[in-house]
This record gives sequence, C-alpha cells and structure tokens, in this order.
Amino acid sequence: MDRDFLYKYLPLLVLGIAVIFQYNLFVTPQMLEHTHREILSEISKVYITKSEFQIVKEQLTDINKKVDKIYDTLIKERG
Repeated sequence: MDRDFLYKYLPLLVLGIAVIFQYNLFVTPQMLEHTHREILSEISKVYITKSEFQIVKEQLTDINKKVDKIYDTLIKERG
C-alpha cells in the first residue's frame, strides 16, 4: 500500500470505527448477560413453568370432580 492510498481512506476508516463504538454495533458478553437476565425476570413475571401448570391442572381436575359429586348428590336428593 502506498501512503497516498492510506491517507485518502484513513478518515473513512476512523469514522467507521467511531460509528461502530458510538452505536454499540458489537455487543460485549457482559451486555448479553445483562439482557439475558432482564428477559428471564420479565418472563418469570408473566409466565408459569410447566410443573406449576401441571399442579394447577390437577387442582382444577380435583375441583371438577368435587363439583360433579355435589351435583350428583343434589340430583339424588331431589329425585
């Protein structure tokens, strides 16, 4: 490379590097970890786990069986 070529395109190269750092186009592992933790905390506030869902599903099944028993008892008493 000759010096004229280098002097001609060096300002563009410096400008490109400055833009990359200014707008955070490359992410550091610390930034990724921080974002990952934020996402996990937001998800835990909104959604439940599969095991929690199974527990709630079992409780609803038990409640449904008890309501059916009460309904059957009321039908027998009227009939």
